[in-house]
Amino acid sequence: MKILLVEDDESIVRVLKNGLETELFAVDVATDGEEGSSMGRANDYDLIILDVSLPKKNGHEVLADIRAKGKTVPVLVLSIESETDLKVKMLDGGADDYLNKPFSFKELMARIRALLRRPNKIEAEVLAVGDLKLNTKTHTVTRGDKGIHLTRKEFMLLGLLMHNQGDVISRGMINEHVWDNEADPFSKTIESHILSLRRKINLNGKNKLIETVSGRGYKI
Repeated sequence: MKILLVEDDESIVRVLKNGLETELFAVDVATDGEEGSSMGRANDYDLIILDVSLPKKNGHEVLADIRAKGKTVPVLVLSIESETDLKVKMLDGGADDYLNKPFSFKELMARIRALLRRPNKIEAEVLAVGDLKLNTKTHTVTRGDKGIHLTRKEFMLLGLLMHNQGDVISRGMINEHVWDNEADPFSKTIESHILSLRRKINLNGKNKLIETVSGRGYKI
């Protein structure tokens, strides 16, 4: 899953990006409001973390731009400001949650998980396709009674396919939700990860689950 972090404090960006990537999220970063507004409107993120005090455009303006575009992505606001009026303004303006700085990363992750459990997002802690199971909380994968070790990107890619079971997922969608915006869209990275996933989950005697749909993408 992919998160947009709109934050101008370099130390916070560094901590959050490292922490979120450890939790198996792809993270794009915008360091001012104009960039955050542009990226939030142009891309399909699973969640946006938005600071209020930003250069060029403040968080309220960024949020208004994103909602005006028709984007329903969950938005978690971070702010050093704790005044009730500001919280009300952001929540009434379309924010889904508000967390004051300083905050614990543990609490931030709990709020992120809560937002992603809402309708049209993660609907179950354990995803299953036949006897293949992926646990989104413990980051484990099993097929039957056998555990399968996946790399971080393989886990994210398999999770995307399993969330959209039966649907064709294009290379563009995979790039948007699994890799950050620094990835080369013309590389063979996706193909190599699909090949590796197939080798790992297609155990002896088991049905082959990942299908290539020529010219369109992949489905499970």
